Amino acid sequence: MAFGSTPDFDVVVIGAGAAGLSTAAFSAGLGLKVALIERGAMGGDCLNYGCVPSKAMLAAAHAAASARNAHRFGIRLPAPEIDWAALRAHIRGTIAHIAPTDSEARFRAMGVEVIRASAHFAAPDVIEAAGRRITFRRCVIAAGSQAIVPDIPGLGPVPWLTNETIFDLEEPPGHLIILGGGPIGLEMAQAHARLGCLVTVIEAGRIAGRDDPELADGLRRALTADGVALLEGAKLSRVEPDPAEDGTPGLVAVLEDGRRIGGTHLLLAVGRAPRLAGLDLTAGQVAHSKAGITTDAGLRSTTNRRVFAVGDIADPVGIGPRAFTHVASQHAGILARAMLFRLPAKVDYAALPRVTYTDPELAQIGMTEEEARAAGHDIRILRFPVPETDRAVTEGVRHGLVKLVATKSGRLLGAGILAPHAGEMAGTFALMIGRKMKLSALAGLVLPYPTLAEAAKRAAGDFYAPKLMSPFVKRLVGLLKRLP
Repeated sequence: MAFGSTPDFDVVVIGAGAAGLSTAAFSAGLGLKVALIERGAMGGDCLNYGCVPSKAMLAAAHAAASARNAHRFGIRLPAPEIDWAALRAHIRGTIAHIAPTDSEARFRAMGVEVIRASAHFAAPDVIEAAGRRITFRRCVIAAGSQAIVPDIPGLGPVPWLTNETIFDLEEPPGHLIILGGGPIGLEMAQAHARLGCLVTVIEAGRIAGRDDPELADGLRRALTADGVALLEGAKLSRVEPDPAEDGTPGLVAVLEDGRRIGGTHLLLAVGRAPRLAGLDLTAGQVAHSKAGITTDAGLRSTTNRRVFAVGDIADPVGIGPRAFTHVASQHAGILARAMLFRLPAKVDYAALPRVTYTDPELAQIGMTEEEARAAGHDIRILRFPVPETDRAVTEGVRHGLVKLVATKSGRLLGAGILAPHAGEMAGTFALMIGRKMKLSALAGLVLPYPTLAEAAKRAAGDFYAPKLMSPFVKRLVGLLKRLP
């Protein structure tokens, strides 16, 4: 763009997922001229292939499990019948219900020019899309991430799936083999097992490897009770095609120790990689690595000050990428302050919550015990079993734990929760950690009775119990009782 000339757009956003849509909306709302470029489905991965369809499937699976377990409460029901076509319609309907919020029509009504095409840099201040050369003042790259397809010998002729294709299956998998025991793998494992499929998870390390081992252990027992076969510490050597007698595709997963697991479908859930291909970041003078676009803590490119990156594709120096929809929303807020208002704003994941939406859910907010010790903190660990709360007793909750990580002075550093709807409790801990609050705030909180959240309050109260029951306090109470 020539010096002094007016660019075509104030802000060009590449990618119409959670981060890109938020960025386009607030930029247009502030009166800027905005272009939103998307080559695929509006709403991105979360709406179409991730958060929304997976939670819709999990809800159906939970209903099936509730019907099977109703006898525990004196309710006799027949075994649930899974109507796969109706289940798929439920998932599609859920997406369709939310889709208008992310639609092209809605953003055009905001004044955003929506361009349905691939985009790439032609120069540091020029994007090419749909045969046009588009100049900009600011460009926000929000192209997201995609499932990693590992280099597995024999994978080519085998029917493999990712989160982008698993919801398209017209028939339920007979035996779903899942490679990877992280959040996506475990959610899909439990969902399909509860919907009547055989499921085997192959994990090279341990399941829920980023989460606290104590909490992961409770989840392991819950998944096993649902019929999920968990092969941990198992490395996949190769896969082989193994069609059924009627010609239906199938496979055999061969492990390094020689074990052979036969299945009908293979789901790859070993992680995600940023969508960098095709952007021609070199032409844009945008630094990047395999982890994503290199930015400062304010999400600005370290090599092209016109360019910002948000969401899964952003790799802030010294902080690293985080592939969560709620992080994309956090990034959009940072961008509004840093890019538009030129205010200081930095990425901070100290209070970041993450949730695996199994049943029970596994939530982690802030540091795990291992992370806190590695960071050099002198810590106290506080635990309370969720099944010991009165609400859990009434509902027959069998697995669950609240584990708090605090400093010796009582400031909360991290919280792990294994419980039904643990994600609904996560916000309280995120607030406490973000505001550097002490456990006294939680211990003194008046909660409605009965709730599972009492486990958190009881865990926090245990921090103060030794002081309240100390010999000094007992002597003090003995003296005070003599007063009229």
